[in-house]
Amino acid sequence: MSETSIKDFEAALAELDGLVRKLEEGDLPLEQSLALYERGVQLSRFCHARLEDAERRIEVLTDRGELKAAPAALSGEDPERR
Repeated sequence: MSETSIKDFEAALAELDGLVRKLEEGDLPLEQSLALYERGVQLSRFCHARLEDAERRIEVLTDRGELKAAPAALSGEDPERR
């Protein structure tokens, strides 16, 4: 299976979750475990790339719209803990 067979972020994440469960059970032959692990790496890379793309798009929109981060008092963060 190649990365092109991955439909979207949500599908990749769901498949990755299923693979992790199967691998955690530990009842698979070595070759099957390796194949699932390889697929998991593909899915993980796909998800990571989509998240980076989304982050870049948000940064562009934020820059264009001149949106600023909420002050710590509004965001629930304690500025003393930084």
